[in-house]
Amino acid sequence: MSITVLVGSQWGDEGKGKIVDILSEKFDIVARYQGGANAGHTVEIGDKQYILHLIPSGILRKDVTCVIGNGVVVDPNALLTEIKFLEENNISVEGRLFISHNAHLIMPYHKLLDSIGESGDRKIGTTGRGIGPCYMDKFARKGIRLVDLLKEDVLRKKIRENLEEKNALLKKVYNHDTLDVEEIINEYIQFDKAIDSYVTDVPSMLNKAIDDGKYILLEGAQGALLDVDHGTYPYVTSSSPTSGGASTGTGIPPNKITSIFGIVKAYTTRVGQGPFPTELTDSDGEKLREVGAEYGATTGRPRRCGWFDAFLVRYSAMINGVDSVAITKLDVLSAFEKIKVCVGYKIEGKEVNTFPSDVDTLSDVTPVYETVDGWLEDISECRSYKNLPEKTKNYLDFMSDKANIKIDIVSVGPKRDQTFFIN
Repeated sequence: MSITVLVGSQWGDEGKGKIVDILSEKFDIVARYQGGANAGHTVEIGDKQYILHLIPSGILRKDVTCVIGNGVVVDPNALLTEIKFLEENNISVEGRLFISHNAHLIMPYHKLLDSIGESGDRKIGTTGRGIGPCYMDKFARKGIRLVDLLKEDVLRKKIRENLEEKNALLKKVYNHDTLDVEEIINEYIQFDKAIDSYVTDVPSMLNKAIDDGKYILLEGAQGALLDVDHGTYPYVTSSSPTSGGASTGTGIPPNKITSIFGIVKAYTTRVGQGPFPTELTDSDGEKLREVGAEYGATTGRPRRCGWFDAFLVRYSAMINGVDSVAITKLDVLSAFEKIKVCVGYKIEGKEVNTFPSDVDTLSDVTPVYETVDGWLEDISECRSYKNLPEKTKNYLDFMSDKANIKIDIVSVGPKRDQTFFIN
C-alpha cells in the first residue's frame, strides 16, 4: 500500500499533469482532491496532446482508475466535454472514472457572478469558470451536490431557493438579466442521466482500496501559493491545493498518507493578479515565456515569468511536508548563459526570515539573487541524469540546497520519454 499526495509547489502550472501521467504507471488509482475546471493539465503522448481539466491525467493509462473527490467543484458541461474528448480518442472512461456524490456542482449563476466580479476594480485574475462562487455557496451551506440530483424534488427546491437570491442580486445590484429557473432545472436533470453511472461514495471506495493494499496517488490542482489559507491571499484560489486538502477532499484520513511529492518548475510563473517577487518584465522574462510556451492551458493567457524562487519553494516544502520533488521545464533554461536564483528577501535592507503572510509586505520585498552559470546546450534529448551537462547538474544541486528539497525526477521536455528518475 502507498498513498502519495502530489502538490504543485509554486503558483500552479508546474507540469502536474505530465508528472501524474508518469507516476500513475505505478499506481492503481489517481484521485483529484480539489479545484475545478479552471486547472489545465497537459500531457503529450507521441504526437498527440491531451489537455484535461477535471479528470486526472492518470486516465491516459488504461489500467488506472480515476476519481474526482468531494473537494472538487464539478462543471457539468466541462465534465461531459472531457469524457467525449477522451472517448473520441479511444480512451475508455466507463468503469474507470468515479465521481464523489458529495462533490458540489457549478451552476450557471456561479459562472455569471464570477465574470461580473472580474469586470470590476478588484480583479483577482480568476478564469471566470465559476469556481470561487461555487465554493462560496458550499461554505455558506447553500451548495448543490451531485447527491442532490438523485431526488428531483430536492433539486428543484434548492435551485429555486438559490435563484431567488441570485436573480435578486443580478437585477438589483448588477442591473443584469435574470436566469430562468425551469431551464436550469431541466438542464441539470439531463446531466444527472448522463453521469449517473460515474457517481459513487468515494470515501468508502478509497478506504476499501487502502484496505485491499492498493496504490493511490492524490493530485491537487493549482499550486501551494494559491492555497486559500497559506497562499498569497487574497490573490489565491478558493480551496486548498496544499497536501492538507488531500484528506478533506477525498475522505482518506491523514494517517494513511505515506508520502508527499512536490512539482517544481525550474523557474517561476504565475497567472492572474498578485505579488511576484522574482517577476521579470524585461527580455529575459519574455524569453522564458516564449521558449517555455508559458500560456495557460485553460484560458490561453500569457503567464508572468521570473527566476526560480528558492525562498518561496522552501516555504512551500515546509507547509506541505514535501519528501521529494520533480523538476520540470529544465530544458527552457538552456537558452540562458547566466541564471539567477532568488535565495532570500529583504525589506528596507533587512533580511526577511520567514515568508511574508500578507501581500503588501510581499509586494515590497527585494529579492536577493545568486547567479549560476547556464549550460547553453540542448538537453531535451537527455534520457538520464548522467547525460546532463555538469553545469546543469550544478544548477540542480544549487536548487536543492537553497530550497531544501530532494530532487528525484527531472523533466527536459513535454513528452513522456523526456522525464527520468535521478536514482
